[in-house]
Amino acid sequence: MPFSRLFACLSLALLAACGAPKVEEAPPPVVPPEYQAVQDGEFLIPAVEPLHLFDGQNQRTEVAYNGPEDAGSIVVDTFARKLYYVTEPGRAIQYAIAVGREGLSFRGTGYIGRKAEWPNWQPTANMIRTRPDLYAEYAGGLPGGLDNPLGARAMYLYRNGRDTMFRIHGTIDNASIGRATSAGCIRLFNQDAIDLFNRVDSGAFVRVRTQEESLELEGPYMDDAYGRAVPDTPENQARVITDRELIAQEELNRIEAERVAAEEAAKQAAKDEKRRLRICRNRGIDEVDCPTLAELTGEVQDAALEGIAAPQG
Repeated sequence: MPFSRLFACLSLALLAACGAPKVEEAPPPVVPPEYQAVQDGEFLIPAVEPLHLFDGQNQRTEVAYNGPEDAGSIVVDTFARKLYYVTEPGRAIQYAIAVGREGLSFRGTGYIGRKAEWPNWQPTANMIRTRPDLYAEYAGGLPGGLDNPLGARAMYLYRNGRDTMFRIHGTIDNASIGRATSAGCIRLFNQDAIDLFNRVDSGAFVRVRTQEESLELEGPYMDDAYGRAVPDTPENQARVITDRELIAQEELNRIEAERVAAEEAAKQAAKDEKRRLRICRNRGIDEVDCPTLAELTGEVQDAALEGIAAPQG
């Protein structure tokens, strides 16, 4: 082949290689500014992981509002898992929330009786009675902080001058937002709890919608395969089936991985036991007095073993 033709072929090959599309990894999700880590007094509130913002559906936003409530009111929709703070006629700030499990949520109307920053938390008598394994040790209360279930802010719901024992508050469990998992209170991301706390006045009116009101104003909602509230549409119904199959397969994979790991651990334990007994036999130690393998191999220093030496041949 003439040199010029060879050079041309090589040049074309190099150009083809250079022109091959590069497969680039997708950039990591970006935490919106309002959900980044924030220093609040002595506490550093962690950022909200993008996963828990649920593709923006759990992100705080200003929306058109078609309810009848006055500005300054709070409206809670436990079915759509949304809280609205009405800013003016026809406008509101929408927050994603976690709500109480079936039968545990606040209902009807009330008002904000008081507000607290980094509040103390104490389980109710009913919580202690029904789940002593979870709540009994906190019967005396828990001071405010990053491990406190009420989070960074709490707004206390009152009715007819009395504390209802329900709260609108922050949370240390960001994964719960959008779900019905709480003991009855209304949870927000800590960043959202601070935002709402700064907007709402003590004495503000609070309404929890009925299911009929929710259907009229929001449309039907359903739980997805992960327990998050999503609009009840054919697309979401189909996705629930697909996601449940995926979850089931992941569970089978987890069980199989645990089985394999347990099997390997059992094999290793059997090998270690044979090795332990062999070392003791070689050292003339009775089986009943045979120390652990870690002690025999020097991984654990035990003064009692310093006098045990291999028999001299």
